[in-house]
Amino acid sequence: MLSHTWYMTVRQARNLMREPIWIVLLLVQPMVWLLLYGQLFKNVTRLGGFGTGSYITFLAPAIVVMNAFFGATWSGMSMITDLDRKVVERFLATPASRFSIVLSQIVRSAITAAIQAVIILLVSLALGVHIHTGVAGWLVIIVAAILVNSAFAGISQAIALLTRREATMIAVANFIGLPLLFLSSTMIARTQMPHWMQTAAKFNPVDWGVRAAREVVLPGTSWGTVGWHLLLLLGLSALTAAWATWTFGAYQRSL
Repeated sequence: MLSHTWYMTVRQARNLMREPIWIVLLLVQPMVWLLLYGQLFKNVTRLGGFGTGSYITFLAPAIVVMNAFFGATWSGMSMITDLDRKVVERFLATPASRFSIVLSQIVRSAITAAIQAVIILLVSLALGVHIHTGVAGWLVIIVAAILVNSAFAGISQAIALLTRREATMIAVANFIGLPLLFLSSTMIARTQMPHWMQTAAKFNPVDWGVRAAREVVLPGTSWGTVGWHLLLLLGLSALTAAWATWTFGAYQRSL
């Protein structure tokens, strides 16, 4: 299974390298948020609760997670493309592991998120962001991005296999994207959010990733908090991958 997953992931990577412009295009939105929102709301930290006087420092790790999240919601589009072109059916005629067909899509999406995370962090450093915990902090932010991406990529793959339509995939991505973003502490300190939104954020996987990533950037890092939120994301990633695998079985039975 592992060797088949590796083969499928390399295939996905080759497809991505043929059109690397997609990595660049997916970076446009987070760069806009980082550069423009970072300047537009630079004085918002005066409200208190941000843990720093620099809004760009507060925002940067959250932008990494936000980018991973939005990338994951669209990852099912590649599965729909493979379904439309009968690529998946051809693989079903081979001894290839069925689990690897789904898992490779999730791994490809997570690798893309990791590459983008490094680029965003480098730009953030150029803007004066200082990661308080050093190299360990870099690794935590990248891992948080990978786990958030893999968790939602599993959901995206499952929806793609159930619906098999691009229009439905786009509608679902738009439906879950902004609500989960604004029900998190991505843009604003948790203490500045309405109480009901603070409560909702506790159950929001996007906020789990934001809290883990931001915790290592700001002073006074609580590694227990970091570990707990990464563990929650890991568990969710396993659950969504299992759901995606189940939906693939449903797809096979429909052939």
